[in-house]
Amino acid sequence: MTNDAPDHRDRILDTAAEQVRRFGEAKTNVVDIAKAMGLSHSAIYRYFRSKSDIFDALAARTMAEEADLAARFAKSDGSAAERLRGLVLALHRSKRAKLGDDPEIHGLYRRILAERPDLVADYARRMTALVRQVLEDGIARGEFRIRDLDAAAGVVRDAVTVFVHPAHVEQAVVAGLEMEPRLQAVVDILVAGFAATGQPDW
Repeated sequence: MTNDAPDHRDRILDTAAEQVRRFGEAKTNVVDIAKAMGLSHSAIYRYFRSKSDIFDALAARTMAEEADLAARFAKSDGSAAERLRGLVLALHRSKRAKLGDDPEIHGLYRRILAERPDLVADYARRMTALVRQVLEDGIARGEFRIRDLDAAAGVVRDAVTVFVHPAHVEQAVVAGLEMEPRLQAVVDILVAGFAATGQPDW
C-alpha cells in the first residue's frame, strides 16, 4: 500500500457519505462510489473489502471525530467540573445536530452501532478514558475526592449514555423531549457527588 493510502481512503469515505446523503444507504454501492470518483470499482477494493466495510469505516470515522471533540474538553483549561459538563454537552449537541442536519448518515451510524458491538466497545473505552482523565485532574486540583477512578468514570459513562446514544437521541426528538436540561441536572448531581466538599467519597 502506498503512502497516499490514508488520503485515498478518506476520499472514498467522503464520496460514499455524499452518495448515502443523495441516494440513501440501501441504494449506495461500490460501483456508484467508484463512478462518482471516476475510478473503476476494482480501485475501491484496494482499500475496502466491501460496501459494508466502507460503511463500517464511515461509522468508525464518526466515532473518531467524536473522540477528538471530547478530547478537546479533556485537555482544555478550566475546572474539571466545567470540562466534564462541556464534554458531555458537546457530545449530546453533536448527536442532535447529526440527526437534524445529516439524517441519512445518522441512520447509517445508528444501524452500525446496533450491528457492531466491537466498534461500540472500543468507542466506550476511549470515551471512558477521557472522562477518567478529567476526573483524575479534578482530584489533582482538589475539586474531587474519588477513591475508585475507574468506577467513577464508568458511572459517568453509564449516566450520560441515554443523552448521547443516537437511538435515544432520536427517540427523544421524536417524542418532543428537551433533553439538555435533564443532562445538565445529571452532570450537576455527578459533580456534587464527586466534589471534595460534597457527598461521601466514591
